[in-house]
Amino acid sequence: MPRVLVDLLSYSGTKGGMETYTRELYRSLGGLDDDYEYIGYLSKEGAQLDRSWFPGRIIESGISGENRFQWAWGELTQVAKAAAAENADLVHAPATLGPRRTRMPTVVTMHDMLYWSHPEYMSTPLYTAPVKWMEKVAARNAARIVTISPTSADEIVRFLGVERDRLDVVPLAGSAPLNVDRSCAGENGPMILAMGNRRPHKNWAALIRAIALLPADDRPRVVITGGRGEDPLQADVESTGMQAWVELRGWVDDDEVRELYSTASALAIPSLAEGFSLPTLEAMGAGVPVLLSDIDVHRYVGGSAARYFDPRDDRSVADAIAAVTTDAALRDRLSAEGRARAAEFTWERTARETRASFDAALGLRR
Repeated sequence: MPRVLVDLLSYSGTKGGMETYTRELYRSLGGLDDDYEYIGYLSKEGAQLDRSWFPGRIIESGISGENRFQWAWGELTQVAKAAAAENADLVHAPATLGPRRTRMPTVVTMHDMLYWSHPEYMSTPLYTAPVKWMEKVAARNAARIVTISPTSADEIVRFLGVERDRLDVVPLAGSAPLNVDRSCAGENGPMILAMGNRRPHKNWAALIRAIALLPADDRPRVVITGGRGEDPLQADVESTGMQAWVELRGWVDDDEVRELYSTASALAIPSLAEGFSLPTLEAMGAGVPVLLSDIDVHRYVGGSAARYFDPRDDRSVADAIAAVTTDAALRDRLSAEGRARAAEFTWERTARETRASFDAALGLRR
């Protein structure tokens, strides 16, 4: 029975999409009919969270996933020691970084290469060089690298010099909230929903500037969730005079997400760069029409089931918003095609293809 030590040092409840990936992947891996044994090496913060999704035994490391120095030390040195102590046959690092050196094969899931491709978008430039070095050493140690889109695969080859035959592209899936009631859409007037952190590459200010271009009588409300602490977007709202139309919400719970998906006219994502787009699949799965920036990753995820715009052209963003809020037939088409598109991506598929990467790293054949 192959034993996998799962590196959960970064799992602290604050990492958004990467933590959704880790939870859903391991929940689905636990449902597969196979003989793998999983041991989670969990951060101090993660130990205080719900762990019912993990299909095996948990080791509480005592290492903080929020203290960057402590976490980096843990990634580079302590994961390998824990794997050796547990006689693990394989290490899986699901959050881009991993151990510097291991005695057993390691599989690393690398979500994006934004520190390399777009360093100008990083909100903490001081960490750029250390993170790039850690990504390089993790890739060098890995027997196989899983990544989540062809765009990320191309960039891993380009920036880290990884051989293409060591890479496995395994797309993610969406988990739409239960009991979303789309009959409520627009019940309080047209509303555009946006969800995500405030890192510069998310480009939320373009959304605020875009609605300012629309006539006041036709202007939808915009709700942007995901901020923590003092919201940097407040300055953009005030400078454009959009206080009456833009609501900046912080972190939202499941009930709030359900309500927002039920009432939104559409979800809009103006990102300049991404590794994947979980919110796209989640919204599509709930029947919410989706407006996306026209970048390769969004085309990979959304296919023909989304409306695209130029994220660097505020008028293009505004035109997409105007179209979806005034054209009921367009909303109906995007909703139906989005549900069908989201159904093509499942966590079971993600789990099976990831397990195939584990098999390959161990030299197993099925």
